[in-house]
Amino acid sequence: MVKITLGYSNLLDREISTYKEKVKECHIMLHQWTGPGSDYLGWVDLPNNYDKSEIERIKETASRIRNQSEVFIVIGIGGSYLGSRAAIEMLNGTLYNELPDNKRNGPKIYYAGHNISSFYLKDLFEIIDGKDISINVISKSGTTTEPAIAFRLFKKYMENKYGKIEASKRIYVTTDKDKGALKKLADKEGYETFIIPENVGGRYSVLTPVGLLPMAVAGIDIDEIIKGGQAAVKDLSNDDLNNNHAYKYAVIRNLMYLKVRLLKY
Repeated sequence: MVKITLGYSNLLDREISTYKEKVKECHIMLHQWTGPGSDYLGWVDLPNNYDKSEIERIKETASRIRNQSEVFIVIGIGGSYLGSRAAIEMLNGTLYNELPDNKRNGPKIYYAGHNISSFYLKDLFEIIDGKDISINVISKSGTTTEPAIAFRLFKKYMENKYGKIEASKRIYVTTDKDKGALKKLADKEGYETFIIPENVGGRYSVLTPVGLLPMAVAGIDIDEIIKGGQAAVKDLSNDDLNNNHAYKYAVIRNLMYLKVRLLKY
């Protein structure tokens, strides 16, 4: 059994090693911002090049939300909510919302705009009935169907509950810096806004305000999150496949994908 295990390990190592030069090519493309998709590589060094003033504003806003709200609703789809949800559930626990108030790090956090289920929204409105809430709608364009529907309903709910002026103080928008339907609406209504960097795609946006504001509302120390990102940038900047766990993981996944395709066809 030991010989079989070692033999498999050696075979895998040999297969991985065949990707060394390809990985170096990919590393150069990533760090020199070349190749397909290079316009969206802002995430590569984001932890070292973030907007410090916006981080301070995120912390101030999160503190205000925590003080005035029992519930915080994150409206978004895909990367606009999954990163913060994963971080909150990882650091605060999957059943964070079920903890007693004195053991929870902040308001209860619920998510909307990731489906078009009328039953889901009906249940959510019933759960938050009678509670003070704030919402954060996240979308670069503001026209993605699922979050657009949810935000329209929550905007009406907030204005009916608090009045238009007070509601505008409880609605926070994370969107494009200059353009898009949501940006125009935020400017018109006076919502506080945070920026999704133009060169960072939704799937890589967790260390932008997209992920950091919900995390801060949940009581997570986002300064430490950023420090962790900086450590990751340093640890994963090596172009040597044998000394970069992220590259090795990517290669193994690619090998698995190719083997499954061979088995399938």
